[in-house]
Amino acid sequence: MKSTANCALLLLLAMMLPCEGQEATKTAAKDVRSQLIGAWRLVWDEEMDASGKMVRLNESGIIMYTNDGHMAVQIRMETDRSSSNPVRYGKDGYEGYYGTFTVNEKEHSVTHHVENALMPDLIGKDLTRIYEFSGKQLILHSSRADEHWRICWEKY
Repeated sequence: MKSTANCALLLLLAMMLPCEGQEATKTAAKDVRSQLIGAWRLVWDEEMDASGKMVRLNESGIIMYTNDGHMAVQIRMETDRSSSNPVRYGKDGYEGYYGTFTVNEKEHSVTHHVENALMPDLIGKDLTRIYEFSGKQLILHSSRADEHWRICWEKY
């Protein structure tokens, strides 16, 4: 009888383990999401030049993530530069779009679901960014292999 009770207890514990793992994943995603919430100022932005070297750009900007799942980004560039990236994000030295966002903690990504943008081609697109936190900073880069840029934001 005692061994049956022990087996039942072990079976119950084994059944609970996947739930705890799933809950840990949900909690981790929520933690990442909560880390994103707020306003961030642009610290630096770098892009690959024609020679294949990453160069820092002279820009200023802000990105915001809200509790209810919305986001917006605006960047002012010193000049309207030509870029080797396949997606054009800005025009006349300015970049801006807004929409909603989702976090995929497993892939370390945040996806911006663009509702409206300065560049009409971006409207309705999902722009996935790989994220990294470093102290008070958030570093994003495109998930696309054909885009070569990184941008660093610091929380206000």
